[in-house]
Amino acid sequence: VQLQASGGGLVQAGESLRLSCAASGNILRIDSMRWYRQAPGKQRELVADIASGGSTNYADSVKGRFTISRDNAKNTVYLQMNSLKPEDTAAYYCNADILSLEFGEYVAQKSWGQGTLVTVSS
Repeated sequence: VQLQASGGGLVQAGESLRLSCAASGNILRIDSMRWYRQAPGKQRELVADIASGGSTNYADSVKGRFTISRDNAKNTVYLQMNSLKPEDTAAYYCNADILSLEFGEYVAQKSWGQGTLVTVSS
C-alpha cells in the first residue's frame, strides 16, 4: 500500500492551495484519513481528519480556513487550504487507516504518504 501526496507549493499569504493524497495497492477498505503537518523545529501536528462516513475534525488553528474531503471511489483525500498564513508553512503528510490484502492475508495498517511542502510568504 502506498500513499502519494501532491499539491504543495509556494504561495503568498491569503492565497489558496489544494493538497491531494491518493492511496494505491490491494486495498479492501480505508477508514479514517488524516492530514498532519510539521514545521521546521516543531512536532508533527494533526491538521484535520475525516472518517469513512464523512465526519470531520479540525485543529483550532485551521478551522474555517481548511476543508478536508475524500473521494472513496478514488481512495483519495484532499485538503483545501484557503486564506493561507505564513504560520501554515510546513511539510504536510497524509495518513490513513487501511485494510489491505497482502500475500493472501488481511493487513490493517496506518500508512503514511511522503510530505508535500507548503510555503506561505508574507
